[in-house]
Amino acid sequence: MDQIQAMRIFIRIRELESFSRAAEDLDLPRATVSTTLKHLEQRLGVRLFLRTTRQVKITEEGELYYQRCVQLLSAFEETENLFAHQKAQPAGNVRIDMPHSMAREIVLPALPEFTARYPHLNLTVSANDNAVDLLHQGVDCVIRAWPTENENLQSRPIAMLAQTTCASPDYLARHGHPDTLEDLDTHRAVAYFFAHQRPESQLEFMLGKTIHRVPMASSLTVSGADAYIAAAKAGYGLIQTSRQVVGLELARGELVEVLPHLMPPPMPLYIMYPPGRFLAPRVRVLLDWLIELFAKL
Repeated sequence: MDQIQAMRIFIRIRELESFSRAAEDLDLPRATVSTTLKHLEQRLGVRLFLRTTRQVKITEEGELYYQRCVQLLSAFEETENLFAHQKAQPAGNVRIDMPHSMAREIVLPALPEFTARYPHLNLTVSANDNAVDLLHQGVDCVIRAWPTENENLQSRPIAMLAQTTCASPDYLARHGHPDTLEDLDTHRAVAYFFAHQRPESQLEFMLGKTIHRVPMASSLTVSGADAYIAAAKAGYGLIQTSRQVVGLELARGELVEVLPHLMPPPMPLYIMYPPGRFLAPRVRVLLDWLIELFAKL
């Protein structure tokens, strides 16, 4: 039997002045109560009670131990209640990192609902497209369009976002609207690169259940989702990105969808956080809310 339970048994014996009544109160066998007290006295090396056939009287050492046990169990239960409250209404600081365009177009517009639900949380949202060292940068979780290769992080898929192929009206006026994959031979794409990776200058399309990759010429390479979209708006070529991210540009006519009958593969989104069985409630509620948010897209 664990030490906490042994202390609880000892306290009830002292308060009820009876082994039998303590056993009944705790819904334990009388033998369990007696054995626990015996082991407790052996471990402490002192006699806690003087027992006769008629009464149980606490010793001087027992009374000192009783006072200390009451203090310790009170602190223990207060700590337990603290985290029980955290589960219901978590508090503290949470920092999350995600791509610029995703923060601007998806997460930040929906964030008031989250902060109203959890008013005791203080959020820090950083916008970034590169790899993040969660431990050294003080970040609790990140959202990225690729799974982590870092064995010190846990990666969880949270969404598959529909993508679109688009370009600026100016670019299409100069190069024409492609109608087939073969038409792409005369077109350019904005190339994209991640930190420590080679630039990508290709477009992807779903042909049935197969992903067909089309290598593209490029005169501009960028890093970061905002720069990628800005390059397309400036007329540097075709891009493929989440439909939600460029929804406003499409609605305003700043970008125009091309090849709508040939859809790009959906963009997977992953949320990454340090591994472990137990997450702090302040982090857990944010993860759950993000999963809920992206499930609606």
